Amino acid sequence: MGKDEPDLSGAAEGGGWKPVLGLSDEPTAPVDWREWAGKSVAGTVFAQPEPEQLIELTVIIPARDEQDCLGACLQSLVSQSEEIFELGKDWELIIVDDHSGDRTSEIARGFAGVSVLEARKLEPGWTGKANAIWTAATHARGRWLLFTDADTLHEPGNLRRAMHEAERHKAGMLSYSPRQIVRGLAQRSLMPLVFCELALAYPPTKVSDPNQRIAAANGQFLLVEREAYRRLGGHASVADKVLEDVELAYLAKRRRVGLRFRYADDAVATRMYRTTAAMIEGWTKNLALLIDNTLALSLWRALDFLLLFGLPLLAAELWNARLGAHSLEWLGAGWVLAALWLRTLFRFYARAAKSNFPFVDCALSPLGLPLFVVLLYRSWFQHRILKQVSWKGRSYKA
Repeated sequence: MGKDEPDLSGAAEGGGWKPVLGLSDEPTAPVDWREWAGKSVAGTVFAQPEPEQLIELTVIIPARDEQDCLGACLQSLVSQSEEIFELGKDWELIIVDDHSGDRTSEIARGFAGVSVLEARKLEPGWTGKANAIWTAATHARGRWLLFTDADTLHEPGNLRRAMHEAERHKAGMLSYSPRQIVRGLAQRSLMPLVFCELALAYPPTKVSDPNQRIAAANGQFLLVEREAYRRLGGHASVADKVLEDVELAYLAKRRRVGLRFRYADDAVATRMYRTTAAMIEGWTKNLALLIDNTLALSLWRALDFLLLFGLPLLAAELWNARLGAHSLEWLGAGWVLAALWLRTLFRFYARAAKSNFPFVDCALSPLGLPLFVVLLYRSWFQHRILKQVSWKGRSYKA
């Protein structure tokens, strides 16, 4: 993300375009996915013949050691079952237990109407999340497929509203950036710094514009129309990608299925990390893939820290100086430094405000700068030097 769209498909022999699932990948004018939804196409991503009657929605949640959060997530989803949108009849909810070592599967089975699958064996060339999702996606019966995470909380009615929103905007793929729930000083000071960089790098208006090459999606809420998913090749087409959601978004832009992306505090919330250690591991895995020039950015944020905390101290030292005949000059220099500090402070908080975090969290964000600098460098080092990252007990090539 933040760069020109990569060539994800490759060229066929003779300089032509390589077909994917029998569909031409040649760029064309933007089309309405509804013109080809429901039509037969060569190739399929689904493991069984198409049912005569599709249900409205399939919700798929990959879960690996999620006993602390899965119950609340499922409660927020199953509570949306009603007479006109009945779970098991109009929509289905599938949990894929990705070889958990805790009570994840037991908790999922405790909810009526929820189907539980065991993720297939993880083969080389697949990430755990893509593999778990693919296990369920190939058996999905929904006209829409929603991929969401076990640590999300869904607002009442958000499932039907999301489908209506996608149809209204002629989007084959709709992704929400959830409201972030944070706990503790480390999370409250760091997360606004990360999300303001993401908000600046990927403005939703540009991401949603089919004429812009920039693409983004958030796997915490990723809604895809069935034929759009088929056209993209499903998660098998991004099997080895650490950020499979972003790669699918690039494919959606390339194959003109219609992409819509927005901040959606009205629809979904998430607590991404339960511990500081998990937060460090997660952002180490992701930052270098999400942000251009992470090493340069780490230097700029280190400079921000020095200016925000160093300038007031230096100004105060100058104001308190006892330098005889030159005291007025040093006093004036102190005021110049104070003005520079105020300008730096204003610029910093104007940037932090774009994170969509509460005022108090943004106010605390300067305290997160040292950790942000370390994570930017750590992510760059693991991706560019070690070429390997880890997540939930598994290692992946970067």
